[in-house]
Amino acid sequence: METANPTVEVVTFGCRLNTSESEVMQRLAAEAGLTDTIVVNTCAVTAEATRQARQAIRRMKRENPNARIVVTGCAAQTEPEIFAEMTEVDRVIGNDEKMKAEAWGETRTALSRGPDFGVATSEKVAVNDIMAVREQALHLVDGLTGRSRAFVQVQNGCDHRCTFCIIPFGRGNSRSVPMGEVVAQVRKLVENGYREVVLTGVDITSYGQGLPGEPKLGALTKAILKHVPELERLRISSIDSVEADPDLMDVIADDARFMPHLHLSLQAGDDMVLKRMKRRHLRADAIRFTDEVRRLRPDVVFGADIIAGFPTETEEMFARSLDIVDECGLTHLHVFPFSPRKGTPAARMPQVPRDVAKDRARRLREKGERALIAHLDGMVGHAFSVLSETRSMGRTEHFTPVRLTEPVEPGRIVNLVMTGHDGRQAIAA
Repeated sequence: METANPTVEVVTFGCRLNTSESEVMQRLAAEAGLTDTIVVNTCAVTAEATRQARQAIRRMKRENPNARIVVTGCAAQTEPEIFAEMTEVDRVIGNDEKMKAEAWGETRTALSRGPDFGVATSEKVAVNDIMAVREQALHLVDGLTGRSRAFVQVQNGCDHRCTFCIIPFGRGNSRSVPMGEVVAQVRKLVENGYREVVLTGVDITSYGQGLPGEPKLGALTKAILKHVPELERLRISSIDSVEADPDLMDVIADDARFMPHLHLSLQAGDDMVLKRMKRRHLRADAIRFTDEVRRLRPDVVFGADIIAGFPTETEEMFARSLDIVDECGLTHLHVFPFSPRKGTPAARMPQVPRDVAKDRARRLREKGERALIAHLDGMVGHAFSVLSETRSMGRTEHFTPVRLTEPVEPGRIVNLVMTGHDGRQAIAA
């Protein structure tokens, strides 16, 4: 995704949290007076994500030889040196620094010294200890450029240490935005015409830790829906099922404005693999949760992240990841072949051959494609509420993509009957 003004372009990789932060960075960089600058907001979830960012930086420099390139995000936080060593890069900013106006003022000063200011790669780097950050400020935005739904950051960081995950070292420990600030941001977005808001963070179901009274995610969603009654649709970006609190379950069951789509941080379907990942749930927990939510909200649709080829995973263990797609009734799968990240415990475990991991990922994706087709088959002939993202594409309340046969102004919600599908998206009348 690209966010731009006449002098600052922001290129975003990765998660919805990055998307939200890019909007703030674009404003801060412009207010600092940066010109002819490309800001690259990176992702570190896999080694491939980092590789893609480096490749994009080289391409952007070839296409814009006079532009200054500033790199930030999780990959810049965890591996600043690999970006600082690139001749195309002029500045590397950490994940905490990128949200501070003074850091962008310092960046402007550094870049104004000319292209040779960073003779040593260390001089390019402005990355501090993310683990020392204890509070999370909310940066109010009027909206997200080119987006029909708005993302609101309510939490950042993670206190858990899954053995495969490098993100805590890019984002720091868990910290939350006070409820009042979140409600005010949602209200502002609704006043500016947004009909759907997505609450986002790194470990969103840990919301409330460190805040007075430690309110849970359920209390936050109830407060938003109560105090912003004009909001038509509310989503959460992902959920760790073992941390779903009673208030959140109440909202899922009782408030139609809370969208019936939940994306699970599942990762595997085998208990031994889950234990070696240091996950907090077991297979039975995930199945129990999806059964209970489906009892409360029968029309709910689930998505999930699943890693294929985790170290020590046997074919029998992998078969349980395949089976859990049916056991949990999953529809939207995000599948990743395991990618060892330097410094994580999983990188030191006995590895599954890369070709085996890729083949297992292929088989999981095929399973997901069949599940999606079954879901799309069931939509035909029924009406759904569709938020248009472009004039020709939208998403239902279940986050299912819909091709619009008649143009609809982006940001509108329309009720449409599904007449068919193409295997990947529904087709509306």
